[in-house]
Amino acid sequence: MKTVSDLLGRKGTEVWSVSPEDTVYDALRVMSAKNVGAVLVLEDGDLVGIFSERDYARSVVLAGKASRGTSVGEVMHRDVLYIRPDHTVEDCMVLMTEKHLRHLPVFDDGRLAGLISIGDVVNSIISKQDFKIKQLENWITAQDEKFRY
Repeated sequence: MKTVSDLLGRKGTEVWSVSPEDTVYDALRVMSAKNVGAVLVLEDGDLVGIFSERDYARSVVLAGKASRGTSVGEVMHRDVLYIRPDHTVEDCMVLMTEKHLRHLPVFDDGRLAGLISIGDVVNSIISKQDFKIKQLENWITAQDEKFRY
């Protein structure tokens, strides 16, 4: 069973972040430049929130706020759930599905170790299923060969 540690080993541990004082516009620029859907909000190295495209749409655009005049701290999600490297990919899928999350920070011994997305989890599960399908196809082919005269 693949773990979060395996996911981070493949995708890397680099995390993009902003501060609560940064404007929403600044956060969007980082997200666009790095091609990510969320950034962590760090204050003095500590995780204090997460800001995503969904937060932007719901808490800025629909609220009629200006992205250049609104701080990330005003609209970020403060109650951030996280996962540990030893959790399985399936654990992530369950948590993300139940809590309607698209991003999960990874903490290892109280230290930020990375960030995984729902895309990372889905790709891992699809890869695992593709591997199983190929194994079954090989087994079926071998059985066919065994019974040919």
